[in-house]
Amino acid sequence: MKKLVFFFILISLNSFSQKNLKQLLKKHNSENAPYISVSDLKKEGSNVVLLDARELKEFKVSHLKNATCVGYDNFDLNKTIKKLPSDKTTKIVVYCSLGIRSEDVAEKIKNTGYNNVYNLYGGIFEWKNQDNTVVNSKNKPTKKVHTFNKEWSKWLLKGEKIYE
Repeated sequence: MKKLVFFFILISLNSFSQKNLKQLLKKHNSENAPYISVSDLKKEGSNVVLLDARELKEFKVSHLKNATCVGYDNFDLNKTIKKLPSDKTTKIVVYCSLGIRSEDVAEKIKNTGYNNVYNLYGGIFEWKNQDNTVVNSKNKPTKKVHTFNKEWSKWLLKGEKIYE
């Protein structure tokens, strides 16, 4: 019986969290870069270019496998474009912690003519919350996720929270 009650509490919290995440993203994002869900990204496999719009210290703690760190504070569009395939129809997915910084980066890339650019809904937090693997700077699986700061850490429900 205790397990059943715990299960319903967990489901309720996750549902509540998702609703609040939707509100948070709506507050901060214009949605000029369409979202891609974690499940849809997983279906893509390796047929996508992954760009991490978090800072290098966050990326080093963990990131999605095969992602390239492009940063946010010092994002250099010209440098990033040189790393991208010349085919402007290539699917590109940009992510950050939750999907706020990544939207800005995705929009900048879209403005250069790439027309298949997406923002990962819920970012690396949602990726990890759905039990997906993240890797560290040595490309080894890790439970650690840099949560940017304590306030944002409430959105990471699974994994080990790292602040610095």
